[in-house]
Amino acid sequence: MSMHETDRPMLFDSHSHYDDEAFDEDRDALLKSLPENGIEGVVNVGSSLETVKKTIALMDEYDHVYGAIGIHPNETGGLTESHIQWLQVQCGLPKAVAVGEIGLDYYWDTPERPVQKKWFERQLQMAKEVDLPVIIHSRDAAADTLDMMKALHGGETGGVIHCFSYGKELAREYLNMGLYIGVGGVVTFKNAKKLKEVVAYAPMDRIVLETDCPYLAPVPNRGKRNSSLNLPYVAEEIAGIKGLPVEEVIRITTENTKALYHLR
Repeated sequence: MSMHETDRPMLFDSHSHYDDEAFDEDRDALLKSLPENGIEGVVNVGSSLETVKKTIALMDEYDHVYGAIGIHPNETGGLTESHIQWLQVQCGLPKAVAVGEIGLDYYWDTPERPVQKKWFERQLQMAKEVDLPVIIHSRDAAADTLDMMKALHGGETGGVIHCFSYGKELAREYLNMGLYIGVGGVVTFKNAKKLKEVVAYAPMDRIVLETDCPYLAPVPNRGKRNSSLNLPYVAEEIAGIKGLPVEEVIRITTENTKALYHLR
């Protein structure tokens, strides 16, 4: 490796799901290959009790994998307070960096909305108790998510609106709360006009890169299995929108991710 290459800033994937069965064939090789491919670290994000357990195993096994502990809105149907107590203990693990992904999903709209709201509120409370930032999932639930985040001071511990899918007005609200905007492969899609506008509008120091892999691969790999190796396409798209060198986008977004998750 030449001196010049080692000077290149490293990428950081703020949101991934390497526990997913899409990675069963090559998970170990893929994760081990990330640092040599310019990926300094990844945060693996829990979405169910089972995936939280798998996330903890990945954090234990790989130096560059961190974890988020939380239950996705569509997985809250069977949750109990004793599950929350267990999750809260896991939040104390040294490499647990966030509570997430938590929030509201009215696209799949299951379980019923009061149940989603109950456990969103409870997990926001848990984040305050353990003093970790939150990773917010909000799909087709713009008004209720914002109302709850405001009413419950959900931005108090810091956090990120993952896979941001709303317009500039909502971006402004969340930026005013001091939250980050998570931007992934969708920004490369031709029809992603709103997200491109949000990226143009948001200050560079509030944007973090994410893949949500195995989902949402960027162009030119749209429709294929996503991985952190596709992050350069996202960085390049943002660089084009912002009129910045891609190295600068990588450097700033990696700093942002470390700030978001209190990684030094």
